[in-house]
Amino acid sequence: MNRVARTIAFIARFVLIGLALAFVIALIWPQSGDALRARLGLTPAAPASVARPVDSSEPNDADHAQTLQAPAAPSSYASAVARAAPSVVNIYANRMVTEQPVLRYSDPSLQRILGDIPTGPAQRRREQNLGSGVILSSSGYVLTNNHVIAGAQNIQVLLYDGRVAEASVVGSDPDTDLAVLKVNASDLPAIHLAKRPIRVGDVVLAIGNPFGIGQTVTMGIVSAIGRQLNAVSPEDFIQTDAAINFGNSGGALVNARGNLVGINTALLGRASGAEGISFAIPAGTAKNVLDQIISTGHVVRGWLGIEYTSVPISANSGLPPAARGVWVTDVYPGGPAAEAGIQAGDVLLQIGTQDIVDPSSLRHREIAMKPGTKVKVSGLRAGRPFSTTLTLTQRPPLSVLAPQQQQQQGQ
Repeated sequence: MNRVARTIAFIARFVLIGLALAFVIALIWPQSGDALRARLGLTPAAPASVARPVDSSEPNDADHAQTLQAPAAPSSYASAVARAAPSVVNIYANRMVTEQPVLRYSDPSLQRILGDIPTGPAQRRREQNLGSGVILSSSGYVLTNNHVIAGAQNIQVLLYDGRVAEASVVGSDPDTDLAVLKVNASDLPAIHLAKRPIRVGDVVLAIGNPFGIGQTVTMGIVSAIGRQLNAVSPEDFIQTDAAINFGNSGGALVNARGNLVGINTALLGRASGAEGISFAIPAGTAKNVLDQIISTGHVVRGWLGIEYTSVPISANSGLPPAARGVWVTDVYPGGPAAEAGIQAGDVLLQIGTQDIVDPSSLRHREIAMKPGTKVKVSGLRAGRPFSTTLTLTQRPPLSVLAPQQQQQQGQ
């Protein structure tokens, strides 16, 4: 028994000495364990990755057999901001307004009877409108919103590097609320346009000059694409929840790489009960407007002379359940469609040789065609096929179309 006890005690001493020696080696050489396993041919197990479940209904190809990992969100967008911010400018549009000092009675009855009473000579004062702009060309062309510079007699631009430069209006497009300025300055950093189309859910950054406090960056996502701000708008807009305030108008909406995806234009404020609903003009549309204004001084758009919406499906419509095309809601008197005999209630299914998928597809094709283009339009009238040929004209200004549409709708 004593001999067994002495043997156990002897083994225990050597085990303790070995553990103590291993502890000291691990402190001095932390990689010793990996080196020993590599020498013995023992490789550590790879950490488990999250694999996407494979749907049995999908084709069993190599792509589905690969293990996919979700990309981690960046901890900072500073690189994107550093890339885009130098191309965003602050705009100060000044104009002189004349005001007549008047006396207004606090009593509503007296005010209604006597009205405003002049109390002195008319006075002139300077009124300043704040906004933002984006440098699209190193030669000095800047895009901003038309409402930022409308009626301005003097426009000053504050550049990212602190320089202040004078700017002149090259042209404007009220339909998209865009204006092109020419800045009298050199060494201007032009912004990079995004090459990939944006998707709902993409991260976007709004850069501008809210309330005149200086360049500010806010972040959000693309909430929707293809939005129309009114029934007669010729263009679609990007909807985002990135914070856009007064003074952000005309600023840049960029993606997570700092490339331009839109020009910030409008927002639905809290006064309307909305929060986080803002709109931007897509960069492709803005670039097209810029190029046309620089080359011709105005934007050329084709016009069919009708307003249309999605096709209402009913049991007696004569259309399949998944019908494509558009339903004509209004025909402008004297317009191309009216001259060609198109009527409200017609369903248009084809323009030229291309099918009409939905209102958005027809709108893009309509404005892309040049005035004077003759095109065949076919569809259904009261369930029966018909076709006609019309000649597009130049699209009238939005200020002309909107009142006419309201009058036709009895508003």
